[in-house]
Amino acid sequence: MVEHLEQIEARYNEIATDLTKQEVLNDIKRTRELSKELSELEEVVNCFKSYKKILTEISDTKEMLKDKDLQEIAKEELSSLEEQKITYEKELEVLLIPKDPNDNKNVIVEIRGAAGGDEANIFAGDLFRMYTRYAEKKGFKYDIYNAIEGDAGGYSQIEFMIKGDGAYSKFKYESGSHRVQRVPTTESNGRLQTSTATVLVMPEAEEVDIEIKQSDLRIDIYRSSGCGGQGVNTTDSAVRITHLPTNTVVTCQNERSQIQNKEQAMKVLKARLYELERERLETEEGNERRSKIGTGDRAEKIRTYNYPQNRVTDHRIGYTTKNLDRVVDGDLDGIIEALQKEDQARKLAGEK
Repeated sequence: MVEHLEQIEARYNEIATDLTKQEVLNDIKRTRELSKELSELEEVVNCFKSYKKILTEISDTKEMLKDKDLQEIAKEELSSLEEQKITYEKELEVLLIPKDPNDNKNVIVEIRGAAGGDEANIFAGDLFRMYTRYAEKKGFKYDIYNAIEGDAGGYSQIEFMIKGDGAYSKFKYESGSHRVQRVPTTESNGRLQTSTATVLVMPEAEEVDIEIKQSDLRIDIYRSSGCGGQGVNTTDSAVRITHLPTNTVVTCQNERSQIQNKEQAMKVLKARLYELERERLETEEGNERRSKIGTGDRAEKIRTYNYPQNRVTDHRIGYTTKNLDRVVDGDLDGIIEALQKEDQARKLAGEK
């Protein structure tokens, strides 16, 4: 581990030196790339420097043990330093886990009402509000690009993008089937009902991630019928794009302009095709899929929201909180941090 850390530190120092050179600073793209890499290495390097400082202090303290007058003080100091050393080693282990290359990307989220009729659509709307409230608390922005409202409220389907540095690292564990247990407002007899909504989270694909041939696309234009405000359904501005080789269909109708809807739809199509390719590679390699917290499939039940008991349970890691009211209001930090810690533990166990 130390040898690997020394290589990282050497690379960090090399980049820092390069960023002082005028020929590098004149190249805006190169400067941006190096600055990003420097920022990514900084936390590891700072932790390693602190770790090396502790090792030096341990060595010096051991020398103090040879002095009878200082032995007692040295023993106490050495015990404290050894504890710090272990803490830094654990921190460095986590920092050295290979980063998910998608973690800093924007995300595209699709929520659909599933089993439960009107109540499922209402629940899909609740999930949309939960995620957008959480996004706002994190300083992220969001844009709806397609929405089909439910007859009794909520959405039978809603698709939106969350924008912000690190958005995917926060939302990537949310794909799957979410279950709600409560007495619906649509239930006249006051009976408890179980309904579900499905969530799919995808990282936004960059131009370099995937290439789409124009000849592989069928683009249809039609009249919008969504909730885009006055005037949205007075022109043929909605866009449906079909990727013929995979039969992947994307619809966008929430912008007033046909051009804007087409741009949004292409972003979503790239994300879907990128996700399909990622799943194919993971299935072939096997290890990554097995180490994941859940499969990410819509059919997998990942979480239950029990309203009578004010309880939320994530079934993948056995995490339960009795703060459902706060969770559905966007307080997702506890659940997401628990998932991130479990993810780190599994990756560490896999490496070992």
